Amino acid sequence: MIDIPELGDIPGSTYAVIGISALALLAYRRRANSGSLNQIPTVGYSWPILSYWSAIRFLFDGKAMLEEGYSKYKGGLFKIPMTDNWTIVLTSPQLIDEARQAPDEQLSFMAAADLSIQNEYTIGESNMSNPYHINIIKSQLRRNLGDMFGDLRDEIAHSFEDTIPTNGHGAYSIAEGSVSEWVKVPVYEAILDIVCRSSNRTFVGLPLCRDPDYMELNINFTMDVVKAGFMINRFPNFLKPIAGRMFSKLPSHLERAGKHLRPLIEERRKMVEELGDDWTDKPSDFLMWLMEAAQGEERTVPNLARRILSTNFAAIHTSSISFTHALYRLADNPQCVPEMREEIDAVVATDGWTKIAMGKMNKLDSFLRECQRMDGIGLLVMGRYVFKPFTFSNGITIPKGSVIECASGAIHYDDEYHADAGVFDPFRWSKMRENEGEKTKHQMVSTEFEYLPFGHGRHACPGRFFAANELKAMLAHVLMEYDVKLEGAFPKSMNVGSSVIPAKANVLFRKRQSPNCQ
Repeated sequence: MIDIPELGDIPGSTYAVIGISALALLAYRRRANSGSLNQIPTVGYSWPILSYWSAIRFLFDGKAMLEEGYSKYKGGLFKIPMTDNWTIVLTSPQLIDEARQAPDEQLSFMAAADLSIQNEYTIGESNMSNPYHINIIKSQLRRNLGDMFGDLRDEIAHSFEDTIPTNGHGAYSIAEGSVSEWVKVPVYEAILDIVCRSSNRTFVGLPLCRDPDYMELNINFTMDVVKAGFMINRFPNFLKPIAGRMFSKLPSHLERAGKHLRPLIEERRKMVEELGDDWTDKPSDFLMWLMEAAQGEERTVPNLARRILSTNFAAIHTSSISFTHALYRLADNPQCVPEMREEIDAVVATDGWTKIAMGKMNKLDSFLRECQRMDGIGLLVMGRYVFKPFTFSNGITIPKGSVIECASGAIHYDDEYHADAGVFDPFRWSKMRENEGEKTKHQMVSTEFEYLPFGHGRHACPGRFFAANELKAMLAHVLMEYDVKLEGAFPKSMNVGSSVIPAKANVLFRKRQSPNCQ
């Protein structure tokens, strides 16, 4: 699931339009498919008009509603009303596995993702109908992570230096004073910039990844997709085309992206015409792979720009939220810093700053995996849109038009699956990997029925290997270059619907003073 804009940013007139239009067709929609769902218990109200009230309640109290459903119906499933349909929530590994194995023509991951962000209006229908960029992420991007690691680390170092001061001069640098002083940094805003730059070093390379306007475009696009998708989803289906025109800024984003990417694309095509498919210093980045794979209309600058923007949306949104959570946890748990620094020193002494080294930093990996278990980006994962009625082994049939999701947030906090699940244990997973036969298990990128930040099965997040590599490199950089501490109390995340939104808070940074100083 995606997070949403602050509710205060939404005009009251919009709520009025939503309410009037939705209530007009509410009874018909609910009556059309609720009968076949009567065997599934409801959290909230089931009756048509009141169920809409429960859908509104879910926006503000979604975490409590999901916890209520999990507590009452663990091992089975329950339903929660949304503005125009029902979400069926699965609560057991067995049901999750059955949904995972279902064919795409019956339970569709792509269709559910499309609905979540209203892709037709916010990014473009072709991204779903012809997702060739996903295959590039699964193949070329993953295969080349080792070769590209040097550039990634270089960009991480430069972007941190430009954003958070190590020499007294940075975006949040104090005007006067020694670099030994603590500097207050609004974390989420800073991490957005760092993730955008670092990711685009891999996507489009230098110098474009450092262009201020290009960075602003990709960050704004990410936010606008989230906001537009949220607003469009508040409207009934028959009004969504109108809402799409009202809230989506896709045309202007594509035009702006084209201005940045067209010269780069045209220069690369000129080189191919003159020198063939291989030439000295030919870029090996995501844009080049897209250009080589695109066919027909997908070769146009606007469509290539669309793929770059959508890839940025996935990378910036998830990684920025995840790393913000991780920084809060790091600042709140100084006792784990010495062990991670010691591990980094030992691994780098043998393998240098490489992707291979990242793979050997088990405690660092465990720390990030535990952050994702406890914080994550959403309380529901593995969305599936029901194209054809689906019957689970318990005999319950889900009708066409419903959406199925898995209660990942509740599962991650369930003591049955995770000992002392409510306790943040930074090395929980690295300790488990010390057991016989589990050396290669429980890694950040590993998916299991009890651990679902990246989903599970064939539709697990294809970019998780890139994301994990980037996040580990960023955390290692922070540990080796900075001391960090919280400005105040630990900032608790907010929940809007099923989305987990990091609290806006400051973390204090200073240049690292001693090997294990906090």
